Amino acid sequence: MELLKQYIIKEGFALPGNVLKVDSFLNHQIDPRLCVSMGKEFAARFSDVKIDRVLTIEASGIAIGLMAALEMNIPLVFARKKKSVLMTEEAYSTDVFSYTKKETSNISVLKKFMPQDERVLIIDDFLANGDAALGMARIVEAAGSEVVGIGIVIEKSFQAGHKRIRDAGYRLESLARIKSLENCTITFMED
Repeated sequence: MELLKQYIIKEGFALPGNVLKVDSFLNHQIDPRLCVSMGKEFAARFSDVKIDRVLTIEASGIAIGLMAALEMNIPLVFARKKKSVLMTEEAYSTDVFSYTKKETSNISVLKKFMPQDERVLIIDDFLANGDAALGMARIVEAAGSEVVGIGIVIEKSFQAGHKRIRDAGYRLESLARIKSLENCTITFMED
């Protein structure tokens, strides 16, 4: 997605440790026009499959997932990283490791918001090692539903996530694919 690449070039920057900082438009401050464009792009890329629900993970995936769900006219549900005192009903849960935060979270979705026999699109902001996306896929499958695809805003293609998701048999669509962040320089994969 050319618009997203332009944002990354103009406002993003690489940090030591293979970290891409895009907090001016995606992770802390959110550019609503870009999110609308990304939602439309995900809807277009997955227009060939029936989708009943979008699943994402808090917090950075919510804005993009919401725009995709709005474009497809379907519900969005997000996995919580911390259980609220209000979450007293049964939930699906699994552990996921965050590459950026270097911590494991137990993510959960209330069972009433992840019905059986649905076709679910997973959306997330970043793909590094694939733990978040694969964790959400485990939740979808525990509910007796099907993952029809995984949509990623920014994929760090040099890390294991791409291969892990493909090896697990999931369709993967990434809006921007980073080939390298070596020497704190952003290099994109060729389209």
